[in-house]
Amino acid sequence: MTSSLRLQVNPATMERSSTSDTGSEKPNPSHHSTGAVQMRIKNSNTHHDRLSQSKSMILSENVKVAEPINRHRRNLSQHNLTIADIISNQEPTVVAKEGYLLKAKIADGGKKLRKNWSTSWIVLTARKMEFYKESKQPAMANLKPGYKPECVDLCGARIEWTSEKSSKKNVFQITTVSGNEFLFQSDIDFLILDWFHAIKNAIDRLPKEQRITSRNLEFKLRRSSSIELLNNLDTESKEPKPEHRKSLIFRLNYSASDTNDRNRIKSRLKKFISRRPSLKTLQEKGLIKDQIFGSHLHSVCEHEKSTVPQFVRLCIEAVEKRGLDVDGIYRVSGNLATIQKLRFVVNQEEKLNLDDSQWEDIHVVTGALKMFFRELPEPLFPYSLFEQFVEAIKIQDNATRIKCIRSLVKKLPRPNYETMKILFQHLQKIAAKESVNLMSTQSLGIVFGPTLLRPEKETGNMAVHMLYQNQIVELMLSEYSKIFGSGED
Repeated sequence: MTSSLRLQVNPATMERSSTSDTGSEKPNPSHHSTGAVQMRIKNSNTHHDRLSQSKSMILSENVKVAEPINRHRRNLSQHNLTIADIISNQEPTVVAKEGYLLKAKIADGGKKLRKNWSTSWIVLTARKMEFYKESKQPAMANLKPGYKPECVDLCGARIEWTSEKSSKKNVFQITTVSGNEFLFQSDIDFLILDWFHAIKNAIDRLPKEQRITSRNLEFKLRRSSSIELLNNLDTESKEPKPEHRKSLIFRLNYSASDTNDRNRIKSRLKKFISRRPSLKTLQEKGLIKDQIFGSHLHSVCEHEKSTVPQFVRLCIEAVEKRGLDVDGIYRVSGNLATIQKLRFVVNQEEKLNLDDSQWEDIHVVTGALKMFFRELPEPLFPYSLFEQFVEAIKIQDNATRIKCIRSLVKKLPRPNYETMKILFQHLQKIAAKESVNLMSTQSLGIVFGPTLLRPEKETGNMAVHMLYQNQIVELMLSEYSKIFGSGED
């Protein structure tokens, strides 16, 4: 059997033929890298067979073999994408705001959680908020692979100021469509206001269609699952199996007896409620005591038969006795747990000794006093006069402004006027020690402005109102003698 091997180099260079019985020549080495090599193996006699069995191979140094592109959808796992994945892929990654805030999660999917405040680095984007333990940029290198920060989907969320969920000031709440609730807080007024408006604007910018869709999605899923469950129950009830007939009859009998029990319990509860003693009777028997915190100022004064609550007098005396020279008095917060303990003692006991060792931290006393005024159902400056005080502070002429403020103060109810007078007299003594305690009239205005006066309904002008609140308190401290003096208007 004979075979022939024919190598053809680029025609521009040379051509060499060789057989198994003859010698071979060496090709010109300068053309190895540029030529194209074609190899043919001849095992047949016919031209057709020779063409069918020939193989050609073209080699090039700069050409890489391209791998086949797999366009099958299943291999890309596109059919497993969820709605959240699609939304997150389309979400812009531009950071609208970031920084530190105090955060507490108080509900998860509608289930209440224990409030636990912690400092978090918060990153706000167009659609969500992400929480980190520390600043995102330096911490990215230390994050473990696959780490996913806790986030809040702002689509359909609701944001509002709240004073009932926490005793801290400057607290707002975010409630998501899924039932998660978060509290955010900062002692710096302009910082928390900036965050509130940034998040609110981000929520308002989201398309209404998407908000409606995200809210209705859960409803549709619940509805579909409930319909499926009802259909299954309907099918089982229409075609009960023989072995389940006895259990079905038992369940029907049990439900009938259960209905009778419920009716019996309802009737007993109605009789119990109709026979229960009134609140006045319980108070007369000493079973329920009047609360100091959270009660109206005039109610506390009427109960104590005075014009100034006794607790306010005791706190002021304690601060003037051992707190006038303390750095940051009324600005520094005391231990919240101890403040709550003091609040409980005030509400349950008649006698209070603030010289006791458990109240030795003067910041606990000042924190409890601020909490008392903050939890009044109606602030020390009544709601009905809030707008008038704001308009008065806008007056440019100082003498006219003081005269207008004085006339409004004279209109206050007797408990409000007397309590305000003794409080501002005390704060004036604090400001007199500014060189020691670093608390000026402006600092005291910032602390007590939002505590003593606020609008009945929060509006979009909260930042402007807060500025006026601080200025009103500051002016009344600076011009105390002219406003609370006995001189004529």
